[in-house]
Amino acid sequence: MVDQRRSRQHLDEATQTDLPVRLGRNLATRRKALGLTQAGVAERLGVDTETLSRFERGKHVPSLLTLERLAAILSSTCAELLDEHAPEPASEALVMQTWLDALSAKDAAFAKRMLKAFCEHLAR
Repeated sequence: MVDQRRSRQHLDEATQTDLPVRLGRNLATRRKALGLTQAGVAERLGVDTETLSRFERGKHVPSLLTLERLAAILSSTCAELLDEHAPEPASEALVMQTWLDALSAKDAAFAKRMLKAFCEHLAR
């Protein structure tokens, strides 16, 4: 019985130390897959770059509200960011949508018009 308790305690301690590292790895992987910088994500999140760096290194764990905001910025979910498996690679459409999400509605509409015009020009 004592051995079971010690094993369970060791497992709990390992899980507690693995979670921040896993979350950090998944945050960095997702951010990079979307072509975003730490500075850009930190700005959208309203924290300094060093704070985001600490999250990604597993040195600090964001609050649940901050994690929710991070997931939204990274076009992901909290569950995906906490998952033991690395997030799926981002599609090009998702990458572009993430870029547009950082803009005001007016600027996003302008960017879409410009992209469409650029693509039509290149298709000729």
